[in-house]
Amino acid sequence: MDDLLAQLRAGLPDEALITDPDITASYAHDMASFCEAGTPAVVVLPRTVEQVQHVMRTATALRVPVVPQGARTGLSGAANASDGCVVLSLLKMDRILEINPVDRIAVVEPGVVNATLSRAVGEHGLFYPPDPSSWETCTIGGNIGTASGGLCCVKYGVTAEYVLGLDVVLADGRLLTTGRRTAKGVAGYDLTRLFVGSEGSLGIVVRAVLALRPRPPRQLVLAAEFGSATAACDAICRIMESGHTPSLLELMDRTTVRAVNAMANMGLPDTTEALLLAAFDTHDPGADLTAVGLLCEAAGATEVVPAEDTAESELLLQARRLALPALEAVKGTTMIDDVCVPRSRLGDLLEGIERIGEKYGLTIGVCAHAGDGNTHPTVCFDAADPDESRRARESFDEIMALGLELGGTITGEHGVGVLKKDWLARELGPVGLELQRGIKQAFDPLGLLNPGKLF
Repeated sequence: MDDLLAQLRAGLPDEALITDPDITASYAHDMASFCEAGTPAVVVLPRTVEQVQHVMRTATALRVPVVPQGARTGLSGAANASDGCVVLSLLKMDRILEINPVDRIAVVEPGVVNATLSRAVGEHGLFYPPDPSSWETCTIGGNIGTASGGLCCVKYGVTAEYVLGLDVVLADGRLLTTGRRTAKGVAGYDLTRLFVGSEGSLGIVVRAVLALRPRPPRQLVLAAEFGSATAACDAICRIMESGHTPSLLELMDRTTVRAVNAMANMGLPDTTEALLLAAFDTHDPGADLTAVGLLCEAAGATEVVPAEDTAESELLLQARRLALPALEAVKGTTMIDDVCVPRSRLGDLLEGIERIGEKYGLTIGVCAHAGDGNTHPTVCFDAADPDESRRARESFDEIMALGLELGGTITGEHGVGVLKKDWLARELGPVGLELQRGIKQAFDPLGLLNPGKLF
C-alpha cells in the first residue's frame, strides 16, 4: 500500500488521491443489487490523459488491479471495486473539447454528463441521440463502457452507433487511438466498436469522437391504454410492420403505472393493464400520431390520447422516466433485468414474466423500450427478508432464461458486469467465450483491468 501511494503521488497532485476509507467506501459499487464489491485501496480522480497513463504504468509495475468508473449509475456491478484495487474515477475529466457543426462531431472527455453534452450540441442545432434514463447524471465514458441505449433507440440506435473514434489508455499505460473523424472509414479491424461495451476490461477511454445529427423537431407523444399486455404488444407489431419509425415506443405494465402514480401522482390511468407511449419528431407528428392511434385501436386499445403540445408530451415522458425509481419504492429494493427479445416475441416474454411473478409470489413490474424489444422486468423485494431475496434472484434468472429461449439476449443496454457473468457464458457458448477471453488476454495480459467482470 505504501509503495502504491508513493508511486501514484510521484505523478499526481495530492487532490487527485483519496485514501480516507469512509470516502473510498462510497466508490465501491454501482446501483446493482446482488453484486459483490470489494474494498479499494485508493480512489484516483485524474484530470489529464497523462495522469491516467501514470496510474496504469504504476498499476502494471506493482500488479495492482484497476477499476474504471463513471457516475456509477450502472445496473450490473460493472463498476464495483475489487479488494485492494485502484478505483479510477473519470468524473473530473469532464471537458467538451470540440463541437464541429460541419463534420457533425463532438470530441469529449469521458466524464462529460450525457445531458450536458446534449444541451451543448443543441445550441449548435445538433442532436446527440443516446439518452439513457439516467441521462442527467450518467457520463459518456460510462455510456461507452456499457454500450447504453435509452428511449430513442427504436429510431436512432444505441451509443455504439455514435462512437466514431476513441483515445484509450491501455493496461501498460500506452495510448491507443482508434477510429476516425470522417463519416466513412473501414481501415483495419474495428477496434473502436470493440471497446464500446467492454466495461473497462480492455482499456481506459480518455477521449471520444462522437457523431451528431441535425436537431429534429420537437416530438409529440401519444398515450394508448390497453386491457392486456398482449393487445399492447400486438399494437407494437402493427406499428412496426406498417413502416412507421417512431422516435420512441415505450410500454409500461399495470404494476409500473400504479407505482408511478403512487410516487408522483402523475394521473396515469390506474385501470390500464398496459400503457403504450409512441412519439414522432417528424415535421408533421400529428399525422403520424393519428395513423398510429388507429393501429392501436385496431389492436384493441380502450383509449388513445395524443398530447396537444410538447409540454404535455414531456409530462408523459417524465412518467416513463420515473418508472424505475417508482418500482424501487414498492418494496425498497429491486433487481432490474435487461432482457431484449425480437419484437415479435415481446408478448410471449411479458406473459412469461407474469407467470414467473405468480410462481415466486413477487411483484414484478415491466417497463420496456418496446420498439426495439428491450424490456426491463423489475423484481421488487424486501432485501431484509432472506427468503424473498432468494426468490427474487431465482425469478431474475428465470426471466433471463426465458429471454434466451425466445431468441433474445441477456442484456440490451445495461451490460454484464458481475450480475450476469454466468449467463454471458451461456449466451456466447464455449467457442465464443474462448475467443472473447483471448481478446481480453491480448489487451490485458496481466488481468489488471476491471477483474472479475464479464467472464
